[in-house]
Amino acid sequence: MAGRFSPLAKPQGTWWSPLGRDERLWVAIAAIWGLGMFLMIAFIWPAIGNEQNEIQSYRIDPAEFHRLTMEFTEAHQIGEMDGVPVVAPPPGSDIYLEGQQFAWRPVVQLKRGEQYRFLISSRDVQHGFSLVMERHSVNFQVLPGFVTAIRLTPEQVGEFAVVCNEFCGAGHHLMTGRIIVTD
Repeated sequence: MAGRFSPLAKPQGTWWSPLGRDERLWVAIAAIWGLGMFLMIAFIWPAIGNEQNEIQSYRIDPAEFHRLTMEFTEAHQIGEMDGVPVVAPPPGSDIYLEGQQFAWRPVVQLKRGEQYRFLISSRDVQHGFSLVMERHSVNFQVLPGFVTAIRLTPEQVGEFAVVCNEFCGAGHHLMTGRIIVTD
C-alpha cells in the first residue's frame, strides 16, 4: 500500500481527465483575451496613439561625448543661468545634453513648433532622464558610454524641468536641468 502513493511510482489507471466544459470556456476566454491584447499592443495602439517616440541608442566614449557637448555649448551659448551655460541651437539641429552628478548641462532654449534631435548621455553614473511637457512625456535611462537620441518638437511655450529619476548619489534630489521653449 505504501508504494501505491509514492511520488516515484507510476500512477495507476487514469490519473488525469479531459478538460470539462467550464475549464474549456475559461481557457478559450483567456486565449482570446491574450490574443486581443497582443494585437492591440502590437498594431492598434501604435497606429492610432501617435505617442511613440523613436529612440535610438549607440555606444560612445564618455570623454568623446563630453568633448562634443563642450563644442556644442561653445558654438551656441547665449548666456548663463545659475552658472550653467544656456544654449540656443538652430531649429533642426542636434542638441548635446550631458548628465553628471548632480546636473544636466547645458540649459537649452528652443523654438516652439520646431523639431530638434536630442543626443543625451552620462559622464559618470547611471541617470534617469524625465521631461514632462504638455503633449510629451519622455522617460528613459541614461548610461555612461551610450548615447540616447530622440526627436522632440516642443508645442508649448514655457520653462520645463529635466529631472533625474534614477538614484545617482547623495545629491540626486538636486539634479535638475532646464529646457526653455520660446515663440
